[in-house]
Order: sequence, then C-alpha cells, then structure tokens
Amino acid sequence: MVCVISKNGERLMPTMRYGKVRRLLNEGKAHIVGRRPFTVQLDYETFSYVQSIEVCMDAGYQHIGVSVKTEARELAREQYDLLPNEKERHDDQRRYRRTRRNRLRYRKPRFNNRKRHNKQKWLAPSVENKAQRHIDLVERIVAVMPVADVYIEVGQFDTQVLAALQEGKPIPQGTDYQHGEQYGIDTLREAVFQRDGYKCLFCGRSSFKDHAVLHAHHAYFWRGQHGDRLSELATCCEKCHTQANHQPGGKLWGYDKPLPRYNGAAFMNSVKWYVYEKLKALPVSVHLTYGAATKRSRIELGLEKSHTNDAYSMGRFHPPERAEEILYTKRLRNNRIMEKFYDATYIDIRDGKKHKGTELGCGRTNRREPRNTEKNLRIYHGQKVSKGKRSIRRQRYPIQPGDILLVDGDRFTAKGTHCNGSRVILRESGKSVAIKNVKVLAHIGGWETVCAS
Repeated sequence: MVCVISKNGERLMPTMRYGKVRRLLNEGKAHIVGRRPFTVQLDYETFSYVQSIEVCMDAGYQHIGVSVKTEARELAREQYDLLPNEKERHDDQRRYRRTRRNRLRYRKPRFNNRKRHNKQKWLAPSVENKAQRHIDLVERIVAVMPVADVYIEVGQFDTQVLAALQEGKPIPQGTDYQHGEQYGIDTLREAVFQRDGYKCLFCGRSSFKDHAVLHAHHAYFWRGQHGDRLSELATCCEKCHTQANHQPGGKLWGYDKPLPRYNGAAFMNSVKWYVYEKLKALPVSVHLTYGAATKRSRIELGLEKSHTNDAYSMGRFHPPERAEEILYTKRLRNNRIMEKFYDATYIDIRDGKKHKGTELGCGRTNRREPRNTEKNLRIYHGQKVSKGKRSIRRQRYPIQPGDILLVDGDRFTAKGTHCNGSRVILRESGKSVAIKNVKVLAHIGGWETVCAS
C-alpha cells in the first residue's frame, strides 16, 4: 500500500498500483515524503475524490493490532510488538543521567522538586511510553490518509478477581480486597520463607534442620523480571545463591514455574482515558469498544484469535478482501552501552573445557563472606586462554543493525559493523563487506519488519 498526498497537501486514497507509483517517481511527477507508511506527494494537479476510511486498533500492553479498512477492502493489516523491558530501559536512562551529573560540579541534593500539575493524568514513564506508541501509530495513519473514524478496544479489569479465578479461589468481596498476599506477616521476606516452608526450592536444605542461610531470590531474573510480588520470589539457600548458578546452565537459570501476570490488565486500566483524550484532538471521530463486543464479532465472522483479526472485527466495515499481515517489532535504537567487558577464559582442570572467569569465581555474593569456602571454584583454574579486555565505542557508525543495504545489485540487511566501522556484516549471508562497497537504501528507524504472511 502506498499513501498519496496531492500537490496542495490534501490526503488522497492509498493505491496498490506500485508500477504506476514507480513510473511517477522516475518521471519526476511525484516525490517520496515518508516511508512508514510509504507516502508520495504528487507534483501535478489532480482530483481529490476520497472514500470513507476507518482505523481499528486492538490496544495492548505488549502487542498492538491495527486494521485500516474501507467498505471495499482492507488496506493494512499490521501487528506491532513493543519492547518487553521498557521499565529497565528507563531505569538505565535514569542511572546514566545521575552518573553524568555526579561528574560535574557539586550540586545540592534535591529530592522534592518535581511538579505534577495534574496528578490524576500522570503516568509512569514506562507506561506513558507504551501509551504514546498507540497514539503515534494512529497519528501516522491519519496524517497521510483521509480517515473518518478511529475505533480502539479498551477494557476495565479487576486484577484481584483475575488472580482469584486463576488460583481457583473465591471471588473477593468487601474487606477481602484489603487482605493481600502478605496480610498478617511483617515483611515480604518472611512471607516468602513461610510459603516455602523455610526450605530451599532448589536443593531442599532447611533453615531448621540444616541451618541453611536463606535468601529471597528473584526466580525469573533470567527473563528480565525483577518484580517484588510474592509469586515472583523463591526461597534459595546460600549454597545455591551463587554467581555461577545465575549464569546460563546454572541451577537458578531457567526456573519456569507458571506465573500469572496482570501487567496488561493494569496497563489498560491506567491508559484508557489518556489515549482516548489524546486521540480526540485529531480531526477524526474516536469510538471506544470493549473486548466482549470484539470477541462476539470475531466469532460471527469465523476468524481465529489474533491481534490483527480482533482489530478487523471492530468498526462498521468488514470487507472480504484482506490485506497481507505484517509484523513489526520495536527496536532499541540507542543501547547507551559505550563500553563492553569481555571476561577472561580459563581451562577447567576438572573437564578440560574453556569457561569464563565468572563461571569459575569464588561464589560469594557480598564482601562479608570469606573467599575460601566450598563455593570457591577458583581452585579449578587451569591455563589462562585469553585475558579480560574492555572495548570502548568512541563514535556512532553510519550503518546500524537492520538498515537496508545494496551490495552488488542485491538487497541485504545489516547485522552490525566491525573493524572500527570499516566493514559491515550482512544478516542473510553472514559475510563481511567493506563499507565503501555498500550503498544504504533505507535506515531501519524505530520499527523493524519481522515477517509478512
């Protein structure tokens, strides 16, 4: 689909006639003004006949389904996957900023200088970022298409009821909402130990019989989840809670007990009216719909459950001609990591294989513990294969991972650069090519195309 804008800036109907668009560009009768969605502006006068277009969006915490439709056909059918670790990225940003400020002149500590003029509309930065992605997607489409209506699916969820149904417990009533998981217990740490019977879940050692020192361990750290909910913590003894066991292949890595999460429900409760108010500022009619109505419509249409099918089931139009489904994933354009450390490697005298220094460490998790304990694996250090080193990135290279390149007349995708940015690795073939022999066709931007059906 190619979006079209007239010479005087009016939004015209999108077209599927790619050959004609290519011919207009080659003859100088049109020029490119945008790439997502791909948009051209005509350089000659034309008529401005348009049809009614509606944009339907299946909003979500992690996945967004979008369907752009007319009465005759579906113009776009897209799914957008957001970053799964948005909060950690904001934490990194905050930490790096604090470090930068500490390098400058002394500043008096200030802890209460943030003004929230309207606290009811304030959102956490990570939540606001995800909500803004929904708004951006609609704004991009409205800017280049004559959209008349926008439908967005929202919901109001009771997470306490969802948790009770998941665990097979009675639905909470009255004061049950005040009696949470930690009710009657002083600390979260004690609640974890009491739930697990004061035993290590990984080896079975007990604090009473075996005098084990217990830790409240973030069981899903290997997924990037470090929440302090009771269901995300596990009892772990000091012998299992080592640095080596936190690495891939260790005893703590891969703990995968089923964990119900209600991030999506809490997200929709927070941003429903925020997104609605923002979209109302656009020159379109905004309509709210709910999951029950979407499900009923999808079943009547005989469609499978998916985010794009949910979006298609909304609104007034359900054309028989469907568009090709495209999946986009949000990518991190700036990882803020200017320095990377490569650990030293040693030969393990037990099996003769190479291991990193962190895998053969002393095993202590704080400085109060002695080095020479039964957790110490340094005694198995054999020959040193490679030294540890630091690699510092001193500049931003013009070619980034995901950029579309032209090499010897063929299109490739960049995997990354090496040799101080003088060579680029091609994702499809894995070959390394000199950057002087490469032509950049398009930069990747914030969204990367994963697949198209």
